[in-house]
Amino acid sequence: MKNKQKIILAFLSAVACLAAAMSYYYASQAYQAWSQKPLGPVLESPTFRQKQLPATWTVSPSAPPLSTVTLAPTLNFETSTPLILPPCYGLPPMTILAIGTDQRSDDYKYGRADVIRVVRVDYISRRVSVLEFPRDLWVEIPEIYDNTGQDYDKLNTAYFYGNPGLHYWDHPSQGPGLLARTLELNFGVKVDHYIAVSMDVFVNLVDAIGGIDITLAEEVDGRTGSDRSKRLYFPAGDQHLGGEQALTLGRIRNVSVFSRAKHQNLVMCAVRKKMESPEALIQMPEIISSFSNHIQTDLTPVQISQLACLGTSIPKGNILFASFPRELFKPSEIYDPALKQNVFIWDADFNEINRHVEQFNTGNWPVPSASVGSDPETSSCQ
Repeated sequence: MKNKQKIILAFLSAVACLAAAMSYYYASQAYQAWSQKPLGPVLESPTFRQKQLPATWTVSPSAPPLSTVTLAPTLNFETSTPLILPPCYGLPPMTILAIGTDQRSDDYKYGRADVIRVVRVDYISRRVSVLEFPRDLWVEIPEIYDNTGQDYDKLNTAYFYGNPGLHYWDHPSQGPGLLARTLELNFGVKVDHYIAVSMDVFVNLVDAIGGIDITLAEEVDGRTGSDRSKRLYFPAGDQHLGGEQALTLGRIRNVSVFSRAKHQNLVMCAVRKKMESPEALIQMPEIISSFSNHIQTDLTPVQISQLACLGTSIPKGNILFASFPRELFKPSEIYDPALKQNVFIWDADFNEINRHVEQFNTGNWPVPSASVGSDPETSSCQ
């Protein structure tokens, strides 16, 4: 090979290497930009100002302490064993508004919030606290008066009013954003992100991980006088549920609202357990990718991966499900001008709810307890 040819070949090789390096650089930059970009419109910050409590209201010195929960023993690491920290360790706490809608389709144009949970994720202590909000609370909802002639309605309708089907407010975060504003206005809930899942997406997710395994302490009979279908009956004991069965168990209505929440928590724990399996872990990137375009969320792909990482390493007893004390809620009715009829609501002491929420926001409730057993309003995935 002549010197001239060698020079040309060397030059072309250098150009090829430079092009490859530039391609890798820009591809890496593109991936970084994509992985850190929210999958949907972000919430307003701050979402809204909270309603002021009456100036004369103060916490009574004799007020009962907030409910507590007994945790499973924490993990102890031998000092001689090096601790390998997962990539999701040490991040700042995150609070997520999790919504299960009562609509089948994933276009999220309509539908009410059938399930409302506020999830506080603590990466340092590796603890996840899930607080249930009853959907039938009668609350002030901002932005709806011009369309409805009223500014009060059930909590679950805030999501309905904000979505594009009705579009009662203009912020791009739609239903999740309006529900977040409503929760902060009435109860002081501080939300960083949101995720809403339709019934079809939930069914497909459970099926994608191969179904779930649950154990019922007693039978759950959701059959009614007009519907005696076997699909509404769940015997006591161990059983394997597909997506539709899991959805049905979580939505059975002829039980108390507190039992319904208990069934939903049981299903969520089973989903989490199944995602720990080696088969599900292998499929996790594909599962996350396939569902990211079918949910409402402002989480980024990186944040979703961090949550998945934490979910597979957190002790079971550190996933806590909390409900407000039952004695705070009294069944009642109120006249709904929009429907022109009386509707069922929970009459509740908002001051007491705010007191619990303030502790929840800071991670001080629910907390470990030295007592044996758990408070009736709390449970874990243990």
